[in-house]
Amino acid sequence: MKKYINRIYMALILIFMYAPILTMIVLSFNASKTRSRWGGFSLKWYTALFSNTDIMQALYNTLIIALLAAIISTILGTMAAIGIGSMKKKIQSVFSAITNIPMLNGEIVMGISLMLLFILVRMNLGFSTILMSHITFDIPYVILSVMPKIKQYPKSTYEAALDLGASPLQSFFKVVFPDIMPGVLSGFLLAFTMSLDDFVITYFTKGPGIDTLSTKIYSEVRKGIKPEMYALSTLLFVTVFFLLILINQNPAEKEKRVKQYSVIRVICKRVLPAAIIVLIAGGGIYYHGTGGISTKDQIVVYNWGEYIDPDVPKNFEKETGIHVVYEEFETNEIMYPKIQSGAVAYDLVCPSDYMIDKMIQNDLLDKIDWSKIPNASNIGRTYFEKSREFDPYNEYSLPYCWGTLGIIYNKSMVKSPVNSWNILWDPEYKNNILMQDSVRDAFTVALKLAGHSVNSSDPKQLERAEKLLESEKPLVQSYSVDQIRDKMIGGEAALGVTFSGEFLYMQRENPDLDFVLPKEGSNVWIDSWVIPKNAKHKKNAQEFLNYLCRPDVALKNFEYITYATPNTAARELIEDSDIRDNPILFPKDSDLKNSETYRYLGRKTEELYAKLWREVKSS
Repeated sequence: MKKYINRIYMALILIFMYAPILTMIVLSFNASKTRSRWGGFSLKWYTALFSNTDIMQALYNTLIIALLAAIISTILGTMAAIGIGSMKKKIQSVFSAITNIPMLNGEIVMGISLMLLFILVRMNLGFSTILMSHITFDIPYVILSVMPKIKQYPKSTYEAALDLGASPLQSFFKVVFPDIMPGVLSGFLLAFTMSLDDFVITYFTKGPGIDTLSTKIYSEVRKGIKPEMYALSTLLFVTVFFLLILINQNPAEKEKRVKQYSVIRVICKRVLPAAIIVLIAGGGIYYHGTGGISTKDQIVVYNWGEYIDPDVPKNFEKETGIHVVYEEFETNEIMYPKIQSGAVAYDLVCPSDYMIDKMIQNDLLDKIDWSKIPNASNIGRTYFEKSREFDPYNEYSLPYCWGTLGIIYNKSMVKSPVNSWNILWDPEYKNNILMQDSVRDAFTVALKLAGHSVNSSDPKQLERAEKLLESEKPLVQSYSVDQIRDKMIGGEAALGVTFSGEFLYMQRENPDLDFVLPKEGSNVWIDSWVIPKNAKHKKNAQEFLNYLCRPDVALKNFEYITYATPNTAARELIEDSDIRDNPILFPKDSDLKNSETYRYLGRKTEELYAKLWREVKSS
């Protein structure tokens, strides 16, 4: 009986461990984009993966950084271990403790401290800062691996070699190094693995235009899981699985086979490792070089995820020769600290209305030279007038997209009338509600339901809104940003709070979806381009803005992101009248009578919002 219980127990553990992996592998061969529908067997996601230059570049960046960091940290760490080993015991213990501190600290501590150091010495964040950070991170682990071998090694052997006439260098490489080699190799492998697997340190020390696999996957998952990620994860799992099989072969059998096939032995021990190193180094150098990070004639753009047609920057590069280094953010609150710190000199950023107001008040923006952007005349005057709520003299911002915050719902799953925010508190839809993972957007829902302004700074009103959000939380399936799109398309939820611009794309993928602007009112938002104060390529930034304002380019962007464009000339080019005059995408002023634009409410009120939001999320 005990035997069967143990087997059942092990089976359950294996199921819980590998069922998600097997699901992911199956989905990587699913022709459909959605997880909820099988569209037939297909290899198109693997094809898409290998044709995705961003992911391949991230892969090679990961490998070359891990390899270089492991080699350099192994050399430095071995030298440090030898030096520490030659010290007196008391001093040795002090230095050993010092080298152990980075391993005891959280990675986030090292990541932030290194980022601040690079900012202090005015180093541009990029490939070199990631590499230096990884070397710093890896060295203590190398020392830890090598030190036991140093302590075990008899010093008399080294001294005997010197007495026999060998030089110190010869004595080290001929006598000492072979004995400590297992520790050095272990340190190298550990350093390589730590660098390969790192996310936190890379996240804080990387600059625009460069990603490793960990940061790339993180940014993609934040936007919503793409099938290419299933394919990538499957390949990584299969690769590791086969490596484990090879490593765990019976040593005697492996040695017997190698002796029988001397050619295989040479290939496995010399040719293959050399080929891997050449491939990694060559690919890494190539992709790093094509990333354009060091290009002088460039522009560094910081924009929302999935908020521009990928062909637009490429076409701009072809027309002008100006390389576009592109980086994405998920929320205004994530974007702002990066701009404020000055860690990266972005040339163009696309914040929302209230954040632009905040950036103007904190002197973080440069004025736009409108004479350099003649195509700005294609932007409707109405949108410049609306922009004066956060940019009083239209000096700092160029309208890019606009829309409303409302409810997206599945008509086949929701039978009740959808016309009020109140439906998000209906117990009938428990675990079928998706909320925005954004403090202002979440509080907008509660404030409007309670009859207050979205710009309320009254502590009592905000506390009431907090209580409403806390009472709603048991009904909420998840707080998300871009993932709401995929979940609603896949029928994984009945109701979601999202932006009007998402409606067109989502309805094309799932005709059962509809959008409503609740009767209590909502937020009317305008996302605009701004130029940070520390921009290094202002001329190129203004040329890019002028390019984006061209009617054909603005139309191309609209067709891709499906968010309403303020470019009236581009709107006239929309052939489908149902889209051109869609009341959800382009609502009339009468439909917006109860809606407001976000304003910056000051530091104290902002801190209060953040505090209350943390309480909601932790409740």
